[in-house]
Amino acid sequence: MDIEQRGLWFEEFDLDARYLHRPGRTVTEADNTLFTTMTMNTQALHLDAAWSEKQEFGQRLVNSMFTLSTIVGASVAQLTQGTIVANLGFGSVVFPHPLFAGNTLYSETRVLEKRLSASRPGQGIVTLEHTGRNQDGTVVAVAVRTTLVRCAP
Repeated sequence: MDIEQRGLWFEEFDLDARYLHRPGRTVTEADNTLFTTMTMNTQALHLDAAWSEKQEFGQRLVNSMFTLSTIVGASVAQLTQGTIVANLGFGSVVFPHPLFAGNTLYSETRVLEKRLSASRPGQGIVTLEHTGRNQDGTVVAVAVRTTLVRCAP
């Protein structure tokens, strides 16, 4: 028997669940530098250790777009692998605390709402709230994302 890993069909998303995406991801200086330079973000807060040491946090900050990408990416295998039709957008994204190289990022998701699509039979709209926490449990990012997901065949 073959079993293929997949995300959840529309009907399987549970409004009462908190989905914990594991393992966490320990972020390195190389991750931050590579992502920052690949995306052409020249912000010294991400690249210049000497300058950043003199700023408010005393060290470089992990690029917030890396943090966002990682918390959403960590949810894929469990929630949307092979079942998503499209990412429809982000309603809000906040970064209440910085993430630093050497921190471990943990991601979790709650389903805020879901409804069948009025215009796309066999598909539904699911609004997800992704939360990223560091190894101490401090929230470093929260993103509300709306997705279009397939219904069970």
